[in-house]
Amino acid sequence: MRREPKTLFISDLHLAESEPFITACFLSYLAECDPQEVDALYILGDLFESWIGDDNDTSFNRTIINAIKAVTDKGIPIYFMRGNRDFLIGNKFARKTGCVLLPDEKVINLYGEPVLLVHGDTLCTRDKKYLAWRKKARNPILHTLFFLILPLSLRRRIANQLRMKSKAHTQNAPMDIMDVTQDEVMTIMQKYKVKTLIHGHTHRPAFHQFKLNSETVTRIVLAAWHTHGSALECNAAGVKTLKEIT
Repeated sequence: MRREPKTLFISDLHLAESEPFITACFLSYLAECDPQEVDALYILGDLFESWIGDDNDTSFNRTIINAIKAVTDKGIPIYFMRGNRDFLIGNKFARKTGCVLLPDEKVINLYGEPVLLVHGDTLCTRDKKYLAWRKKARNPILHTLFFLILPLSLRRRIANQLRMKSKAHTQNAPMDIMDVTQDEVMTIMQKYKVKTLIHGHTHRPAFHQFKLNSETVTRIVLAAWHTHGSALECNAAGVKTLKEIT
């Protein structure tokens, strides 16, 4: 008999060989996904600490890809939204894993409720330096014709330099700059006419309720996987819960 169905949302795992505990936690989480109780899994960006191209065929990447493929092979759909760390994930990764790649903004039907999904970085409109870099980095001509044709060794060096700059920027920028702006949240929710928004990126898990057009709406922020895992579980009854994964 099928148990109560649920849909899962995770983000900001920042998987890397240097973080074996978090990697093991993720692999265990995937292995426990049961098609009798999981309707779908959504990964809302930054699954990897860095992704320098689908041709980066390392043992570590193959392990993650094979684990995801094992879940989709069981009949559980996995939807993937690129984040600021893994925006170079492409169709080859999707084919190998069986994932469905999502656009940067996606409205889904969550048990009859329209819900907007984003990674979250575009909501941080006070971080103008990052948004300017994002606009350049997401240019398909730049990353296809200039970055992805470079040797993998050079791409790794560039990625390491970018991570160091990103960490320095994060550490030095005022806290409010690194968080979302309420005006942008309200604008995008009005644009898509939704009452629920789910995102990651900021690493500040919470349920935020506020008034929009005289209605109470909700912004749900997913947690980063620092010392343990975390997932948002949503069931058909409309219950949404952030749960720790150990």
